[in-house]
Amino acid sequence: MMNKSILILVVCSLTIFSIGLLMVFNITSAEVLNRSLDVDTRFALFKQLSYGLIGIGIGFFVWYVGYQKIIEMSPYFLMTVIFFLMLVFIPKIGITLNGAKRWIGFAGFTIQPSEFAKFTIPIYFIQQITKNKRHLDLNSFLKIITLFALPLGLILIEPDTGTTIIIIATLVVLFFLTKVKLLYWALPLLLITGSGTIVAYNMSHVQSRIKIYLHPELDLKGKGHQPYQAKIAVGSGKIFGRGLGESLQKLDYLPEARSDYIAAIYAEELGFIGMVILISLYMCIAYAGFLIAVKAKDKKGFYLAGIITFLISFQAFLNLGVVSGLLPSKGVTLPFFSQGGTSLIVNFIAIFLLLSVAKNTKLKKGLKKR
Repeated sequence: MMNKSILILVVCSLTIFSIGLLMVFNITSAEVLNRSLDVDTRFALFKQLSYGLIGIGIGFFVWYVGYQKIIEMSPYFLMTVIFFLMLVFIPKIGITLNGAKRWIGFAGFTIQPSEFAKFTIPIYFIQQITKNKRHLDLNSFLKIITLFALPLGLILIEPDTGTTIIIIATLVVLFFLTKVKLLYWALPLLLITGSGTIVAYNMSHVQSRIKIYLHPELDLKGKGHQPYQAKIAVGSGKIFGRGLGESLQKLDYLPEARSDYIAAIYAEELGFIGMVILISLYMCIAYAGFLIAVKAKDKKGFYLAGIITFLISFQAFLNLGVVSGLLPSKGVTLPFFSQGGTSLIVNFIAIFLLLSVAKNTKLKKGLKKR
């Protein structure tokens, strides 16, 4: 059963990545030819492939080290992530795109520290909850939450509300898994969510997103353009799609077609059938990941595999929800599929952490047989 889970996990993630590479090349080629750009049509493909290979390379190292060691080292990882989150606000180091300061650039590559925070923060909590092999008392719990306030605050003011929501949702799931007392976090979360909602609603960019989400046709030349064109792309795909390479929306009608809205172009070209296949691949990853979590040999493995699987599945749900118009735009990439170097690297590392949990479970079973 465990060998089956490993096979499903590897095959599905690599299949999604391969289809994503094809779509990135497909869309980039159309953009270059349509705009007569003096850029190699394979540039984006090679860049995405490079990020993927970097993620796989680091992933192999993580797999070799083992998930237990990674969890033990999580305090150092968290401090590093906080440091890089601060760097995004430093001129000439941080990169500002569309009014957001989320990236650090060097040597032609960019890094988005908040992507690492999605996994580092939950892993640090796992390290803390399992360190003393007992439930956290209120004082210890508050110390951890207070530490998390710094990276979450930095991410929120970038601004990146989507990532902030994802991390908070992940922590809530982790609180349930680790059986943290409801009294410690449920009421404070309600208060924070309530006050946060009020504050967010008063932010101009949040108000604008809500308005556009409800009525994208009111701003077709502005922020409503993307969700409106995405609906056209998805709807025009119908059952079987226009055919691979036949998308019309990728011809400068749909911005961010290689990143947040790449699934819209995929749906236009491969239709409902193609989307069913893609969603099925993510469901298989979720099935394999949760099965690995259930079969884990210790609580660390159970918590880690469970939360990684949730993160990948939740992000896929959010992205596809945005593309279909069911959810407002959150700037969340589709794992393994969208163009986004840091996201791709982090998600491949996460897959290898799952494989590490599965490997240790397999070794344990082997010892029992002896």
